[in-house]
Amino acid sequence: MDFKIQSCQVMNPPSVVVKMRCPVCHQRGTFEAFGTTDGFVNPDGVIVGQRRCPDPSCGALVFFVFKSSTGNLMISYPPERIDFDATNIPASVLKALEEAIACHASNCFIAAAIMVRKTLEELCAERGAKGDNLKAHIKGLSSKAVLPGELLDGLDDLRLLGNDAAHIESKEFDTIGKEEVEVGIEFAKEVLKAVYQYSALLNRLRALKKP
Repeated sequence: MDFKIQSCQVMNPPSVVVKMRCPVCHQRGTFEAFGTTDGFVNPDGVIVGQRRCPDPSCGALVFFVFKSSTGNLMISYPPERIDFDATNIPASVLKALEEAIACHASNCFIAAAIMVRKTLEELCAERGAKGDNLKAHIKGLSSKAVLPGELLDGLDDLRLLGNDAAHIESKEFDTIGKEEVEVGIEFAKEVLKAVYQYSALLNRLRALKKP
């Protein structure tokens, strides 16, 4: 993005309100100005500034670029990330998924798709699914984890998404971009929820029954 700081001026109220998910505590909130300066604006109406997470227990500092003509948040740093529940997910699987989400937040979509595939590899390894390749591992996963048929079928599509990101020989997807990666991450989240979190939730529910 090309704008010159020397051509900017300090803004007057009303302040720009930035709504986003905090990159640190992962809670959604309305980030408002703090201190004496609301931000800086250039002649094209591009506003740069800083905001703080409204949660007092967090207070993370976020820098932003905002387009006043459209009312859109263009860039934030640290970038906003896709939210997910890490409860009961093994460390090796969690690390791969977190890296996929971090790559997506930085608009590195090819890398994100590869890490989604890596998440599947770590899942299969943790569950003990065997085979000569990831396709075989996914097939063997059906005997190692209880998953709905739709999720099992979709695992091979996630594998192909990662293949397309890593190789150029054959393409199952037209592009590997923001939408493809977001859907891939959301699907992977549902798979991990089914494998690692449903049983714990069921046990909590059963624990509430009368003796």
